[in-house]
Amino acid sequence: MSKVSQKQQGKDLGLTLCPSCQQLSVYKKRHCSRCGSVLALRDDSSLQKSWALLITAAILLIPANIYPITIFTSQGQTRHDTIFTGITHLVDLNIIPIAIILFTASIAVPILKIVGLTIYLTAISFRLPISKKKLMIGFHIIEWIGRWSMLDLFVISITAALVNMGQLLDARPGPAATAFALVILLTQVAAKVLDTRLLWDRLESKDDSN
Repeated sequence: MSKVSQKQQGKDLGLTLCPSCQQLSVYKKRHCSRCGSVLALRDDSSLQKSWALLITAAILLIPANIYPITIFTSQGQTRHDTIFTGITHLVDLNIIPIAIILFTASIAVPILKIVGLTIYLTAISFRLPISKKKLMIGFHIIEWIGRWSMLDLFVISITAALVNMGQLLDARPGPAATAFALVILLTQVAAKVLDTRLLWDRLESKDDSN
């Protein structure tokens, strides 16, 4: 097989995947023969959509960490905990496992996901000479860790429910909970809407000679 044929893509042969049913279709037909969806070789606007969603998520990460994520009321006294102070309080109470879960899901995962997506989108936008295979592996890792991002809100919800059942104090989510949920949602959508085939079109790397 020649190097030219190794570099050939489906679009070079006039083929594309249906965005709805994933059937390999001939682009000239303009519509999928199976489900009738409109065919497109590439969604060039997906890059701008991903950037917009990612930048919004990065901005929302600030109020998600500054404002209280939980509000506890006991005997007339109210305690407002941010993500960081909540983790610190759990460490002081020697509840290390939950503190580790909250740190991983609330701080490490969102930051890693935003940084990872930024690198990925920057590589495509500015055609950086980075290995396509490594970028795709990183992208799949980003998608995988994103599934665990809501674990933080789940733990907070369970904790609040247990506390309320004990009738010792009242626990409810703070304004940061909404911002944090939006961060997770927007980063997930940013990864989903991106047409990853743009990576193979725009980047030139040593992978092309393999």
